[in-house]
Amino acid sequence: MKNIVTLTINPALDVSTSVEKVIPDRKMRCSKAEREPGGGGINVSRAIKRLGGRSTAVFPAGGETGKLFQSLLDEEGINTRPVIFDETMRESFSVLEESSGHQFRFITPGPTLKEKIWLKCLNQLTRMSPDPEYIVGSGSVPPGVPDDFYAHAVEKAKEIGAKFILDTHGKPLKAAGKGICLIKANMNEIQELLGEEIKDESHLEQSMEKLMQEDFSEIIVVSLGAAGALMVSQEGTCKINAPMVPIRSRVGAGDSMVAGIVLGLAQGRALREALMYGVAAGSAAVKTPGSELCRGEDARNLFEQIKKENNKK
Repeated sequence: MKNIVTLTINPALDVSTSVEKVIPDRKMRCSKAEREPGGGGINVSRAIKRLGGRSTAVFPAGGETGKLFQSLLDEEGINTRPVIFDETMRESFSVLEESSGHQFRFITPGPTLKEKIWLKCLNQLTRMSPDPEYIVGSGSVPPGVPDDFYAHAVEKAKEIGAKFILDTHGKPLKAAGKGICLIKANMNEIQELLGEEIKDESHLEQSMEKLMQEDFSEIIVVSLGAAGALMVSQEGTCKINAPMVPIRSRVGAGDSMVAGIVLGLAQGRALREALMYGVAAGSAAVKTPGSELCRGEDARNLFEQIKKENNKK
């Protein structure tokens, strides 16, 4: 299998709990808090591990929270290349309202990251041995880090001949430059990038083809939730339908999809089959509660189901 590295410039310690009902202005007695390492690329690495693969996670880790973050990754057996800094890294907090099934998610900004720290993270990408063949840049950009951070990461990938996969949104996505292998986005992110509302699937396909022709990315994947995913590449357009699964939580589905796609490619699967694997992993994550990512056995079973259904066409 080809080497995979994930890059998370704004990691977070994810704290989750539950309560019977969320009521303003009252103390609410919650269940025991669970703590997990989070952030886009971190979750991709964790999902890759669950799918039976391996990767190395590059990220900044700060303060006592950073030490706990690293220990949690160690417990999961994730290979890491942390860049240590002094400030305490961010925490995010989510509460499941048991009476309604609604989840309330509170996302805090990360600490202001000094230039020397984010540059060290970028330099880690070219100091691996052996060189990574796939680099996944995923997640938001914290204060202090320029909007074109991922454009710098793409240049680092070019230096070592790695293929860069990107999953971000807003200004960092717009400023990502050219030379990207694959971009994964959801409908909100692609509309934000285009600056227009997508009217229907035909309109979406045309917009994705235009972006590809402008050399924004060689491959563009847009997740469609329960409808699956649409992909545009030099091979043409491909729509993969998602299987029907019980929905327990949509948190982590996007990161699990990215993990399935990049792992599929690293294992030598054809592009269409790698997308099927990504849809399977994303659907598997939907079946799990809270912020839990995909489970390997669920993803493998759903992958076989998706192959069977989509190959009928």
